[in-house]
Amino acid sequence: MSQAKATTAKIGNYRWGIVALLFAALAINYTHRQMLGLFKPELEAKFGWSEESYAGLVFWFQCAYAIGQLCFGRFLDVAGVRIGYTIAYAAWTLAHMATGMVTDLTQFTMARFALGLGESGSFPSSLKAITEWFPQKERALAAGIFNSGTSIGVMIAAAGVPFIALTTFKIGTFPMEFHGLGLGWRGSFMVTGALSLLWLVPWLLMYRRPHQHKKLTPAELEHIRQDPADSVEKAPFWKVVSKKETWIYALAKCMIDPIWWLYLFWLPDFFHKNYGLDISSFGAPLVVIYLISDIGSVVGGWMSSFLIGRGLSVNVSRKVTFFLFSLFALPMFFIHMVHDLWPAVLIIGLATAGHQAFSCNVYTMPSDLFPRSAVGTVLGIGGAMGAVGGMVMSLFVGWILQTTHSYTLIFAIAAFTYFTAFVFVHFLTPKYKRVEL
Repeated sequence: MSQAKATTAKIGNYRWGIVALLFAALAINYTHRQMLGLFKPELEAKFGWSEESYAGLVFWFQCAYAIGQLCFGRFLDVAGVRIGYTIAYAAWTLAHMATGMVTDLTQFTMARFALGLGESGSFPSSLKAITEWFPQKERALAAGIFNSGTSIGVMIAAAGVPFIALTTFKIGTFPMEFHGLGLGWRGSFMVTGALSLLWLVPWLLMYRRPHQHKKLTPAELEHIRQDPADSVEKAPFWKVVSKKETWIYALAKCMIDPIWWLYLFWLPDFFHKNYGLDISSFGAPLVVIYLISDIGSVVGGWMSSFLIGRGLSVNVSRKVTFFLFSLFALPMFFIHMVHDLWPAVLIIGLATAGHQAFSCNVYTMPSDLFPRSAVGTVLGIGGAMGAVGGMVMSLFVGWILQTTHSYTLIFAIAAFTYFTAFVFVHFLTPKYKRVEL
């Protein structure tokens, strides 16, 4: 056995089981979130929605997400990850199931608002868990792994939801016959929600803070605690919000999150309008795009962790990764010139991979720059600002599509956002130093 393998075996790997739970929850989260986009053409025809009607649904989801993130980050710092994530997960799952019972646009809006409130707890919970369970040098990799669940969730939705909604086969004989899984859009929301509740069982059984966990070896606990102790045990809210680093993180989120929302909520519509796809044919292109983005998420997290392990500073490691992956989105500027489906899929896949790699390093900024007791608050503020940016983007996209029926300007903005975000982060935090509260 090599020295590295022997060391890993001695330390233990329970923390990676926690990452697996976070990955699964985020995959479920994004399966739920993606489904409205998949059913957009059908629901527009059924309920007579305009482009701006659909944009309004996205807007109110993001409004609730912003409110929830702002409140939930602080709640996590007080109540802890185990309780906080349990509440958030149950709330969004029930809201997702309720979507299958709505009858008009107002009820859709209410269901999406409730979904946004619940889902707002997912990323702050996951990232605070990573802060509790991993030393700084491993956090970007851990974040990249659990963040890849977002892409897996979209892939599950793209491949699995059409099966649930459309596929029928006969089971049974007289006096009753059951015609398979052709449950339509309503049944798809109900079934996926009910199955999702099963995740709560392993979560409640497995998650504790490291020092409270009986299955954690002393060596792994020591490994997790290898970073210097925090300067404060409790971080006053007013001190956190007074630090410029809080708002630099929030600015980065406000810039890049709306682009991810754009891909998530409008890619099926883009493929429908430009390449004639529908719910029965969205699957393969979306699976390829989000498979590529998954690779970006893991590689982006690995890269900065690798550079830190090779002796480079956290400042250099994070920023080199930001710069490199910001370039992956630039080909989106030319997407309107691509008339064949699969070249377009590859360009979009490259851009989403760039987003995921960039994003998982942005997620490490609060734990890089703040003590653990402030991380939830900073994450909440950043998440709220990202959702506000998404709200503005939703209204903008709805208006552009309603007036021009074209994605050209929208994707041109998406092309340059990441490089611009890198420039802001680099020049506003030239030393990328840990703040003192």
